[in-house]
Amino acid sequence: MKKTDTDVLIVGGGVGGSAAALAVTTLGKRAILTEETDWLGGQLTTQAVPPDEHRWIEHFGCTRSYRQFRNLVRQFYKDHYPLTSVARSNPQLNPGKGNVSRLCHEPKIAVAVLDQMMAYAIASGKLQIKRYLKPISVETYGDYISAVTFQHTQTNLTQTFTSDYVLDATELGDLLPMSETEYVSGAESHKETGEPHALEGHADPEDIQAITWCMAISHDQNGSHTINQPSQYSQWRDYVPQLHPTWSGKMLSWTYPQPTTLEPIHRVLLPEESDDPWTSLWTYRRLICRDHYPTEIMPHEVTLVNWPQNDYLEGNIIDKTPDLVDMYRHQARQLSLSLLYWMQVEAPRPDGGVGYPGLYLRPDITGTDDGLAKMPYIRESRRIRAEFTVTENHVGTDARNGACAEKFDDSVGIGCYRIDLHPSTSGRNYIDISSLPFQIPLGAMIPIRLENLIPANKNIGTTHITNGCYQLHPVEWNIGESAGMLAAFCLAHQLKPRQVRNQHKYLRSFQNLLQSHGVELEWPQTSSV
Repeated sequence: MKKTDTDVLIVGGGVGGSAAALAVTTLGKRAILTEETDWLGGQLTTQAVPPDEHRWIEHFGCTRSYRQFRNLVRQFYKDHYPLTSVARSNPQLNPGKGNVSRLCHEPKIAVAVLDQMMAYAIASGKLQIKRYLKPISVETYGDYISAVTFQHTQTNLTQTFTSDYVLDATELGDLLPMSETEYVSGAESHKETGEPHALEGHADPEDIQAITWCMAISHDQNGSHTINQPSQYSQWRDYVPQLHPTWSGKMLSWTYPQPTTLEPIHRVLLPEESDDPWTSLWTYRRLICRDHYPTEIMPHEVTLVNWPQNDYLEGNIIDKTPDLVDMYRHQARQLSLSLLYWMQVEAPRPDGGVGYPGLYLRPDITGTDDGLAKMPYIRESRRIRAEFTVTENHVGTDARNGACAEKFDDSVGIGCYRIDLHPSTSGRNYIDISSLPFQIPLGAMIPIRLENLIPANKNIGTTHITNGCYQLHPVEWNIGESAGMLAAFCLAHQLKPRQVRNQHKYLRSFQNLLQSHGVELEWPQTSSV
């Protein structure tokens, strides 16, 4: 038997990769987890986005380990922050009281919790975490990956790992082109998928959701913290997105299209500027809320700017040259900084004045020098050509004509979120439609050819449309956890992933394993979202 560096190599330390590492080591196998930055957690941490979740999340609809993560985040605040007695006693504490999530929290807290959850696996020798490693090449033999080579982002030194199974948990499905794995990017055509919201005419690989370079900010009502004018401010100040259907005007504005109707809606910045808290952008992804603290130590609140105004639409970073990717990433950062500067000096206020000079960046929140996230928020990835592809016709409310979502006999998890597609780099405006509580089919995690590559992030067999509901935090965690357990199960029983899916006795045995570790495979009777 060939000697390997590890049983399972997990490339990418985001939500899916972290969950996969926990799963592999829980089942007694060895894992190496690589991460491009110094933080594990991906969407939750390096991208700074607190979890987008469904309305039943406090009671059901996620894996046991994801629920443990949520509980530990809350407990961290209760153990280490000077909360009021009311906040401390709240079993469903929402640290930021954000509107978008029942658990709006600082990214660094998720880092601490993930480190805590992995501590024993590391101490036992089952898990090695290799930070600052970016994959640069893949060696294959036939339909197998034999090795992955990485470059250290700080030293430029290279390192190669071998393993029996490789999990692609990167944010963009980076291993797929490197390994010549068959994949799809962008939007499919209606002719190909039959989806009501798929493109008429030809598929468009450039039709990919915007990235967003998030930032954490606070507001000092009596201070002045205006940054230097960003170098591209004049460009972004007057920028009007060229979308179909049309945008509502300039991007740097309090007015933008309502995602479901595309009718213009007007927002305010601060909650005290409106009687309706839902109109405040500040409370949308607020991370620290002063209501949870005694008056005498009331902190400056912190909010996470992940708004329509800083969605970057001018370039897609998938399958582009490094120089072009660098340019697009720089422009995305410039857009976010330009939004901040516009808010500080030009944004109209309800009282008739302009500007909020007391706004300031919070690098302590994001773990960076400037208060912007370590990495851009990625909504859409390359996707494997899979044994089975989930389409809108399987999970879309209207497409199902009132029925429940398609039931998959090979379910390895569940999830729920609206099909929420942000404007794309090919000029399409929002697509935001109702979907049904859905299952994650194992067939969507099996490449049509590769035998030891398993997707563990947003790179499973969905379409551009269904990616919109399969890419959120609890689903990505479930995908990663099931991918890790699949690799461990295959190693234990000397099976291939497609054998597990396609032979009934192995599939049932694997599903029983998932359930015994707290992975839910089907929903109770629920409604659409």
